[in-house]
Amino acid sequence: MRISTRAERIEPFYVMEVAKAAGKLAREVAHTDRPMIFLNIGEPDFTAPPLVQEAAARAVRAGATQYTQATGLDHLRERISQWYRDRFGVDVPARRIVVTAGASAALQLACLTLIEAGDEILLPDPSYPCNRHFVSAAEGKAVLIPTTAEERFQLSADKVEAAWTDKTRGVLLASPSNPTGTSIARDELRRIHEVVSSRGGITLIDEIYLGLSYDDAYGQTALAIDDNVISINSFSKYFNMTGWRLGWLVVPDVLVPVVERLAQNLFICASTVAQYAALACFEAESIAEYERRRGEFKARRDWFIPQLEALGLPVPVVPDGAFYAWADCSGLAARLGISGSWDFAFEAMKRAHVAVTPGRDFGTAETARFVRFSTASSMAHLEEAIGRLRGLAG
Repeated sequence: MRISTRAERIEPFYVMEVAKAAGKLAREVAHTDRPMIFLNIGEPDFTAPPLVQEAAARAVRAGATQYTQATGLDHLRERISQWYRDRFGVDVPARRIVVTAGASAALQLACLTLIEAGDEILLPDPSYPCNRHFVSAAEGKAVLIPTTAEERFQLSADKVEAAWTDKTRGVLLASPSNPTGTSIARDELRRIHEVVSSRGGITLIDEIYLGLSYDDAYGQTALAIDDNVISINSFSKYFNMTGWRLGWLVVPDVLVPVVERLAQNLFICASTVAQYAALACFEAESIAEYERRRGEFKARRDWFIPQLEALGLPVPVVPDGAFYAWADCSGLAARLGISGSWDFAFEAMKRAHVAVTPGRDFGTAETARFVRFSTASSMAHLEEAIGRLRGLAG
C-alpha cells in the first residue's frame, strides 16, 4: 500500500520508542527490589485535584456530554480569559480563545491556518520534536537553528534575522521549553517578534509550561507583547490533566473564524466532559493546590540538579520552568565506555532500571551529548534514581 510522503516525513517519536523498551523491561523487573523508575516521560505524577474530578462526575451525571461549539464552552473561554488577567495582568478577550483537544490540536490548527506548502518555520535546536512535525504535516519545512547554553538554548533576534529567507514564514518558539526547561527573556522575545513582524511573519509560541515558571524574570506570557502573537497552551502540565486532552489556542480576532471552521471539520469540539471539569481548575481551592504543587516541582528541581552535577551529569542551564533537566552525559558515558546519550539511556535502563530520554528526538545540535530527565516524579523516586545512578557511575 502506498504511504503518503507527508507521513514518511514524520520521524518516529523516539521518546516513545525508549518508553516501549523501558515498559518491556519494567514488566520483567516489576516484582524485584529494583522496579523501573520512569524519568523519561513529561507527565506530572499529580492528577486532577478533587474539585476537577467532582466537576467531571457532575457533568456525566447531568448528561452534559454532548457536543459543544467548536471554539469551546463560552464559560470556559471566559475563565481562561480571567486567568490571564489574574495571573499575568494581561487582557486576552474570551472571543480570541479557542478551546482545543489538547495543545496538539491547537498546534495543528495554527499550522494548518497559517502555513502554505514550502513555507519555512524557524525553531531552536534543541526543541520538542512534535512541534516541527506539525509544521511538516502542514506541508511546511521546519528549519532548526542551533542554540547554545549561553543563549539558554533559545533563539535570539539576531539568529532569527540571520536565518530569515524569502521562504521563511515565521518562528515557532517554546517558553519554557521542552527539553531544557528554559525560557526566553522578555526583552529578547519582544525583539524576536519585532524582527518577525517587520517581515510580515508569524510568531507562534508554545506556552504549555508557562504556569510552571519559577523565576519572575521569565514567567510572563508572550501575549503581553502584541495581539498578533499566537499562543498555544494546555491543561496538561500546570493543571495536571494530561489524559483529559484539553488545551487552548489564542489567536488574533481575524483568525478566529478560520480556526473555528477548521476545528469544526477536524475535531467537532474538544471533550465536553473535560471542558466542564476544567471549569473547576480556576476555583480558588484548585489554584491553591496547583500553586502548592508548583512549589513541589521547584523543590524537586532544586534537589535533583545538584545531585546530577555531583554524578558527572552537568546541567549547563538551570531550568527556570517546566520539570526537566537537560544534562550532558558525554563525560559519564565515556567513563562507562559507551558513546552518546542513546547508548547511555539504554545503559541506565538496563543496569540501573532508570528510564531517561536521549537527546536524539530534540534535534541535531550536539543533542547526542544530552539526556533529558523528567523531575515530574515523586521525590522518593528521584532519590532512589540518584542512588542507582550513583552505583552506575561507580
